Amino acid sequence: MAIQIQNLDLEEQEQLDQIKHFWNKWGNLITWVLIVVLGAYAAWNGWQYWQRRQAAQASMLYTELERAASAGDASRIERSLADMKDRYGGTWYAAEGSLAAAKALADKGQMGPAKEALVWAADKSSDEGLRAIARLRLASLQMGDKAYDEAAKTLAASFPLAFTALAADRRGDLLMLQGKRAEAATEYGKAYQGLGAEGGDYRRLVGIKLNALGIDPDAGAKPAGAAS
Repeated sequence: MAIQIQNLDLEEQEQLDQIKHFWNKWGNLITWVLIVVLGAYAAWNGWQYWQRRQAAQASMLYTELERAASAGDASRIERSLADMKDRYGGTWYAAEGSLAAAKALADKGQMGPAKEALVWAADKSSDEGLRAIARLRLASLQMGDKAYDEAAKTLAASFPLAFTALAADRRGDLLMLQGKRAEAATEYGKAYQGLGAEGGDYRRLVGIKLNALGIDPDAGAKPAGAAS
């Protein structure tokens, strides 16, 4: 029995020596790997918490902006939007808030601030869909002010595929205001084709615009001189 115990002691000592040798060789590397992994995990959790906190606080400001818009209080709208852009400019709420503020301000006749809100959303939003909506609305305000060159620049920007037909329709409207009927017909044609059968009422409206130019959009033919 004493021999067996001695053998066990020797085996345990050998195992301990192996562990010590392994740790002396790889211990520092293992420690640093663990530090990096745990640090990355903590940083990820911290980032997620910060994002949630930012979104929650931005949501509160967005609610305040909506209240101001409902009340038609232009000064409160501008203050709320300025706070949102300064403090939470990277959130969805800031871009959506800019669109809501622009509509409310335009309804109040505050075209300058409305345009500024749309320019910010078009340039700063991280969502390409919101950027596209902002550009389309901005172009409409610019056309309303007869700032046709500015509207043309706005509509010359790149649009996501889902918005290309809408942009073509808006360009058609701009060209009609400039008396360029042939170019307008081309853009309306792009919009009509791009909207497809699922375009519904919007597509029918574009079709009416083409009909007014003497064009049957479904036939794809254009009477001579109709769009001159």
